[in-house]
Amino acid sequence: MEQPSPVIPAAPERILLVRLSAIGDVLFASPLAAAFRRAYPNAYLAWLAEPGCAPLLRHHPHLDEVIEWPAPALRALWRERRLPALAAALYRLRRDLRARRFDVAVDLQGLLKSALPVWLSAAPTRIGLSSREGSRFLLTEVLPREPAAERARIGSEYLHVARTLGLPLDGFEMAVHLGPEEGAAADDLLAAAGAADGCFALCPFTTRPQKHWLVARWAELALRLRAATGLPSVLLGGPDDVEAGTEIAQASGGAAVSLAGRTGLLEAAAVIDRSRAVVAVDTGLGHMGIARKRPTLLLFGSTLPYTDTARPDARVLYHARDCSPCRRRPTCNGRFDCMRDITVDEVMAALRALPGGGW
Repeated sequence: MEQPSPVIPAAPERILLVRLSAIGDVLFASPLAAAFRRAYPNAYLAWLAEPGCAPLLRHHPHLDEVIEWPAPALRALWRERRLPALAAALYRLRRDLRARRFDVAVDLQGLLKSALPVWLSAAPTRIGLSSREGSRFLLTEVLPREPAAERARIGSEYLHVARTLGLPLDGFEMAVHLGPEEGAAADDLLAAAGAADGCFALCPFTTRPQKHWLVARWAELALRLRAATGLPSVLLGGPDDVEAGTEIAQASGGAAVSLAGRTGLLEAAAVIDRSRAVVAVDTGLGHMGIARKRPTLLLFGSTLPYTDTARPDARVLYHARDCSPCRRRPTCNGRFDCMRDITVDEVMAALRALPGGGW
């Protein structure tokens, strides 16, 4: 560490990192595990995440423990107004966190929901990013957000946290670590899909339609990739994407095979590992391509999380409009013009230009 942290005790014994969700954001924050480990090699280091994201950290060599925070169950109790059950669940979580005796807890999400477990841990030093939700009242130290000038880089807010806390910055890269079981599962899936000799990984799906590219263009892309390379494309997504994956696969005339709903997060990462290149919209699986150091092309429109991927073999395609990025409030009446501006020709040319992604 270049200089001692201004807010962390000199030799913390037990450290808790909290980034509950979502997949992409946990990936962006993942370099902090290695940075904290290098700064405090003898500390017990744990990470708290929601069940849907915790698998991303399962094999991380710098973490001693991954703790699942049952946010979906807590939200269900709140919606159903089962307040005594909610209070009992929070009491158990508080008891379990305090039993671990963390002396430093860090909220990397900057929300009230993420500051809550930091506060429940009763760590004497509770650090977090500033927010407008009142989370500062649950913390002992509040860190300012990164300057706007720094936000073009992937994971900029977490690099800012590391710099502010005096953590080592060398090798500050996203990472997803896999076990042999995920590789074996990916090999079996690709063999069954006729893609054992190579493929392109396409990640078309997100929870917001304004971030989607057009079905017809995904199908055309798969057709053109097969014509140019002889390789099929595989579509990756979750259980909610099965129908959409089937639609794209059928429209491609068999040039694409849908694995949507058939992989967990780490199995999807292993498929990405075995791909020639990754093409994705703004989705966690796309960011995973960068984390696994595969040639990656990202199609951004209504959101613009970053333009600097920090890797020469990863690029963002983005055409700014007067209304962009609109994030959750599109004004184009469902046309999603920013995504229509990205053509299949442009994607093919960009893929050919990626180091390691051409043919």
